[in-house]
Amino acid sequence: MELKEGDKVKLFINKETALGYSVVINQEHEGLLYRNEVFQDIEEGITIDGYVKKLREDGKIDASLHPQGFRNVIDQDVNTILKKLKSSGDGSLRLTDKSSPEAIKFQLQMSKKAFKKAIGNLYKKKLIVLKDDRIELKK
Repeated sequence: MELKEGDKVKLFINKETALGYSVVINQEHEGLLYRNEVFQDIEEGITIDGYVKKLREDGKIDASLHPQGFRNVIDQDVNTILKKLKSSGDGSLRLTDKSSPEAIKFQLQMSKKAFKKAIGNLYKKKLIVLKDDRIELKK
Protein backbone atom coordinates (compact mmCIF):
# COMPACT_ATOMS: atom_id res chain seq x y z
CA MET A 1 0.00 0.00 0.00
CA GLU A 2 1.42 3.36 -1.00
CA LEU A 3 1.21 6.15 1.53
CA LYS A 4 -0.47 9.44 0.79
CA GLU A 5 -0.34 12.72 2.69
CA GLY A 6 -3.05 12.71 5.32
CA ASP A 7 -3.18 8.91 5.71
CA LYS A 8 -3.75 7.61 9.24
CA VAL A 9 -0.87 5.31 10.19
CA LYS A 10 0.77 3.48 13.10
CA LEU A 11 3.95 5.15 14.33
CA PHE A 12 6.56 3.16 16.22
CA ILE A 13 8.73 5.63 18.15
CA ASN A 14 12.22 4.42 17.35
CA LYS A 15 14.58 6.94 18.92
CA GLU A 16 14.87 10.58 19.89
CA THR A 17 16.94 12.77 17.57
CA ALA A 18 18.02 16.40 17.49
CA LEU A 19 14.92 17.30 15.42
CA GLY A 20 12.39 15.10 17.18
CA TYR A 21 11.71 11.39 16.95
CA SER A 22 12.71 8.85 14.34
CA VAL A 23 9.63 6.70 13.66
CA VAL A 24 8.77 3.56 11.72
CA ILE A 25 5.51 4.04 9.84
CA ASN A 26 3.24 1.00 9.46
CA GLN A 27 6.23 -1.27 10.20
CA GLU A 28 7.82 -0.51 6.83
CA HIS A 29 8.70 3.17 6.23
CA GLU A 30 11.05 5.48 8.09
CA GLY A 31 9.85 8.90 9.07
CA LEU A 32 10.37 11.84 11.37
CA LEU A 33 8.09 13.33 13.99
CA TYR A 34 9.22 16.90 14.72
CA ARG A 35 9.70 17.79 18.39
CA ASN A 36 7.99 21.19 18.06
CA GLU A 37 4.81 19.44 16.90
CA VAL A 38 4.57 17.00 19.82
CA PHE A 39 2.31 18.21 22.63
CA GLN A 40 2.05 15.00 24.64
CA ASP A 41 4.46 12.69 26.40
CA ILE A 42 5.85 9.98 24.16
CA GLU A 43 8.59 7.45 24.75
CA GLU A 44 10.91 5.38 22.63
CA GLY A 45 9.52 1.91 21.94
CA ILE A 46 5.81 2.74 21.92
CA THR A 47 3.39 2.56 18.99
CA ILE A 48 0.82 5.33 18.56
CA ASP A 49 -1.62 6.54 15.93
CA GLY A 50 -0.30 9.22 13.65
CA TYR A 51 -0.66 10.74 10.21
CA VAL A 52 1.47 11.25 7.12
CA LYS A 53 2.20 14.94 7.08
CA LYS A 54 4.44 15.20 4.04
CA LEU A 55 6.08 12.91 1.51
CA ARG A 56 9.34 14.68 0.75
CA GLU A 57 11.20 14.64 -2.57
CA ASP A 58 14.23 13.06 -0.89
CA GLY A 59 12.08 9.99 -0.07
CA LYS A 60 11.74 10.80 3.61
CA ILE A 61 8.38 11.07 5.33
CA ASP A 62 7.31 13.70 7.85
CA ALA A 63 4.80 12.38 10.37
CA SER A 64 2.36 14.07 12.72
CA LEU A 65 0.28 13.05 15.71
CA HIS A 66 -2.64 15.15 14.43
CA PRO A 67 -4.75 14.93 11.29
CA GLN A 68 -3.68 17.29 8.57
CA GLY A 69 -5.77 20.06 7.08
CA PHE A 70 -7.26 23.08 8.84
CA ARG A 71 -10.76 21.65 9.28
CA ASN A 72 -9.55 18.38 10.85
CA VAL A 73 -7.15 20.10 13.22
CA ILE A 74 -9.53 22.85 14.35
CA ASP A 75 -12.36 20.34 14.96
CA GLN A 76 -10.10 18.18 17.14
CA ASP A 77 -8.86 21.22 19.12
CA VAL A 78 -12.41 22.58 19.57
CA ASN A 79 -13.54 19.19 20.90
CA THR A 80 -10.58 19.05 23.31
CA ILE A 81 -11.45 22.47 24.76
CA LEU A 82 -15.18 21.70 24.99
CA LYS A 83 -14.46 18.41 26.81
CA LYS A 84 -12.15 20.19 29.26
CA LEU A 85 -14.74 22.93 29.90
CA LYS A 86 -17.55 20.41 30.46
CA SER A 87 -15.47 18.30 32.84
CA SER A 88 -14.20 21.27 34.87
CA GLY A 89 -17.17 21.36 37.25
CA ASP A 90 -17.91 25.06 36.84
CA GLY A 91 -17.73 25.16 33.03
CA SER A 92 -14.64 27.34 32.97
CA LEU A 93 -11.00 27.03 32.08
CA ARG A 94 -8.38 29.35 33.57
CA LEU A 95 -6.76 30.04 30.22
CA THR A 96 -7.02 33.03 27.90
CA ASP A 97 -5.36 34.20 24.71
CA LYS A 98 -2.79 35.87 27.03
CA SER A 99 -1.89 32.57 28.77
CA SER A 100 1.63 31.26 28.32
CA PRO A 101 2.30 28.59 25.70
CA GLU A 102 3.54 26.35 28.52
CA ALA A 103 0.28 26.67 30.50
CA ILE A 104 -1.78 25.86 27.39
CA LYS A 105 0.43 22.89 26.51
CA PHE A 106 0.26 21.60 30.11
CA GLN A 107 -3.54 21.81 30.35
CA LEU A 108 -4.61 20.97 26.79
CA GLN A 109 -1.63 19.37 25.01
CA MET A 110 -1.84 21.85 22.14
CA SER A 111 0.07 24.87 20.92
CA LYS A 112 -0.95 28.41 21.79
CA LYS A 113 -1.66 29.06 18.10
CA ALA A 114 -4.02 26.06 17.93
CA PHE A 115 -5.67 27.14 21.20
CA LYS A 116 -6.31 30.68 19.91
CA LYS A 117 -7.81 29.37 16.64
CA ALA A 118 -10.06 26.95 18.53
CA ILE A 119 -11.33 29.51 21.05
CA GLY A 120 -11.93 31.94 18.18
CA ASN A 121 -14.03 29.27 16.50
CA LEU A 122 -15.96 28.55 19.73
CA TYR A 123 -16.51 32.28 20.33
CA LYS A 124 -17.88 32.80 16.80
CA LYS A 125 -20.28 29.90 17.35
CA LYS A 126 -21.36 31.61 20.61
CA LEU A 127 -20.44 28.54 22.67
CA ILE A 128 -18.05 30.31 25.05
CA VAL A 129 -17.69 33.62 26.85
CA LEU A 130 -14.25 35.23 27.03
CA LYS A 131 -13.40 36.71 30.44
CA ASP A 132 -10.25 38.53 31.54
CA ASP A 133 -8.92 35.53 33.46
CA ARG A 134 -10.70 32.53 31.89
CA ILE A 135 -13.03 31.16 29.26
CA GLU A 136 -16.49 29.86 30.18
CA LEU A 137 -19.13 27.75 28.52
CA LYS A 138 -22.06 29.93 27.58
CA LYS A 139 -25.03 29.22 29.81
